[in-house]
Amino acid sequence: MCPLSILSKLFIFNDEELPPEHRAQRILNKSRIPLIASYILNNTQDYVFSSVTASIDGEFEFSPLDKSFDRNIGNLKVSMDSRLLINDGQHRRAAIEEALKVAPELGEETISVVLFIDEGLKRSQQIFADLNKHAVNVSKSIGILYDSRDPVAMITKSLLEENKYLKRFTDKENPSLSKFSSKLFTLSSINETTKN
Repeated sequence: MCPLSILSKLFIFNDEELPPEHRAQRILNKSRIPLIASYILNNTQDYVFSSVTASIDGEFEFSPLDKSFDRNIGNLKVSMDSRLLINDGQHRRAAIEEALKVAPELGEETISVVLFIDEGLKRSQQIFADLNKHAVNVSKSIGILYDSRDPVAMITKSLLEENKYLKRFTDKENPSLSKFSSKLFTLSSINETTKN
């Protein structure tokens, strides 16, 4: 686990000037940073992030805690001259850095980190591709169904619970209705109507 207060100091990301074929991942989309930072600041007690994935470019030493038990659990010492290059998580890192400017007390929070040995650009690009290739965004309807923070989503779900016809004829999972669906509405369409 890495304290949020040192995340931006440890993990670098400075590929913006490089063409895509010379980068290990996509360019930082700065418009996403305020949204993620706002998520952190509005949910300081229960925000959730997946791990930051990075590669160690430099000297390191791993010492197992107990060789007779599990040789994969131990201490990792990374040289201060080493670079920790982010393979996945640069938007989380940048948003955390912004959130800390507003709420420095969040610096004591931690985020999990997965580390690989840096084996060059091709391997770093493959790590990024593998992590993102099979990632699937959830449907808008599922996102609404599981969201207990958004007031509009909560009103929408309440409407469905209180109206037996809406409850019966609303598809709560799919983004659109199939040709032979017995449903008349999608949860996302009712949510959009509720917004307006």
